[in-house]
Amino acid sequence: MKPIIAITMGDVAGIGPEIVAKTLADPATWQLCRPLVVGDAGALERARQVVGADFRIAAFKPDEPMPQEPTPNVALCADPGLAVGDLGYGAISPAAGHAAFEFLKAAIELAQAGRVAAIATAPLNKEALHAGGHMYPGHTEILAELTGTESYSMMLATPKMKVIHLTTHVGLIEAIRRINPERTYQVIRLAQDTLAAAGTPHPKIAVCGINPHAGENGLFGEGEEEEKLVPGIERAQAEGIDVKGPLPADTLFYRAMRGDFDVVVACYHDQGHAPVKAVAFDEGVNITVGLKGGIIRTSVDHGTAFDIAGKGIARHESLVAAIRYAVQLAPEGRATGAAA
Repeated sequence: MKPIIAITMGDVAGIGPEIVAKTLADPATWQLCRPLVVGDAGALERARQVVGADFRIAAFKPDEPMPQEPTPNVALCADPGLAVGDLGYGAISPAAGHAAFEFLKAAIELAQAGRVAAIATAPLNKEALHAGGHMYPGHTEILAELTGTESYSMMLATPKMKVIHLTTHVGLIEAIRRINPERTYQVIRLAQDTLAAAGTPHPKIAVCGINPHAGENGLFGEGEEEEKLVPGIERAQAEGIDVKGPLPADTLFYRAMRGDFDVVVACYHDQGHAPVKAVAFDEGVNITVGLKGGIIRTSVDHGTAFDIAGKGIARHESLVAAIRYAVQLAPEGRATGAAA
């Protein structure tokens, strides 16, 4: 049996519901998994009509048993009952922000109970999330708090390269302050363990420098590479991990795309995100690695796109790719039996 993957709807005022509807209508999805939508059934029905998809929706409460197996003709929707299906498209809404949080919370509880193998998320809007009373930078931090996880990271995966981050949603000065040898080692270890679980037992890992030219032997910066990165890299090397660095970021991503490395460790958000989005915007997948309980979460690597929401033109390929990675990384045997 194929694994059950929970697909959260994200912000219902954005493109989340329609890319979910397109994903449910895509045969590629059913070749990968049995999808279970976690969101508002009314928003899904509206999106189904917007994109012209042909399936009916069977809604149930997240704490209830599934009424039947999901099929290409019947989309199962675990609906917390927040009734946000009629909210307008393309505008910040506290109700939509709160609902996006509740959808993710319900999906996490399903994963913790072993009822789904992994979680794939459609985008939420951070401003709406905050307006709804949930002061998190994004999905990753919600997942970490609700699972009690302290050591975690964000990995971006594309067909051409993978990038994992030492820091993400903080300002640049704060990001540099937070980098230390222990964090460097932890993220290298997470990269090693994640790729090994996905079928690459001895991945080639490279670490970006913090400064231009990785400091160029003290010419740039104040020795941040030697202080914050090198001890963590050497510790990982001593454990047999194939990791190199710090290396100049301006050439490292080209080398990774060429195949020299399986994953790049980026020091801060834009150092990793910018090259990934430049080469694979529609194919990028965001993976939260290191969550307690072996919970796997993947996501599209784009936002809510309020400017095109409700028009039926949003592309769904990134969500299908997120599901593909979720299936690859899900613990073997989890949520693959009869209806849970």
